[in-house]
Amino acid sequence: MIRIASLVAGALLAIGATAVQAKAMVGQPAPSFTLTDADGKSHSLAEFKGKTVVLEWTNAECPFVKKHYGAGNMQAQQGEATAGGVVWLTVNSGAPGKQGAVDGAGAKAIIASSGGKQSAYLLDPTGEAGQAFGAKTTPHMYVIDAGGVLRYAGAIDSNPSADPADIAGSTQYVKAALAELAAGKAVTVANTQPYGCSVKYAN
Repeated sequence: MIRIASLVAGALLAIGATAVQAKAMVGQPAPSFTLTDADGKSHSLAEFKGKTVVLEWTNAECPFVKKHYGAGNMQAQQGEATAGGVVWLTVNSGAPGKQGAVDGAGAKAIIASSGGKQSAYLLDPTGEAGQAFGAKTTPHMYVIDAGGVLRYAGAIDSNPSADPADIAGSTQYVKAALAELAAGKAVTVANTQPYGCSVKYAN
């Protein structure tokens, strides 16, 4: 009986291991996902192959997110990027009942009040996409090239404060990464330490 139990436990562990995707790594293909947007439309990362994609993890109640939206920095970068053909996807991985978690109507209200210029606001209530990418903070930023390879992961800028006055003197990492990719260059700063509030996963 002990031997049988051990074999069953081993099989379950093996099944669990195959079900969990490895965390995203710069220089490797970005994890696939399919999520629903604020309008109820389904989007997969694969549908944007051939275009540069920015992923922005968000929580409108987080002071660090408020820093960039309150100052208009996030919207300005969204607008500049999308005008240049980049797909900008804002992702909310907050579990239902957790701080900052929203449904479609809540997401649309946030877009309207903030003047967001993202391509889509995606809902990830199970946290599956966020955990696949290893998203830890809001904001946490990722840049994926036209071939589906992750080229940048980390903070939006170089100053880990919640003070909007610090934005002007900061290096804007996402903006710099997009400019280098558009010029056919390698991303000089490809990994940085993200800062912000923790992503409010279910567990």
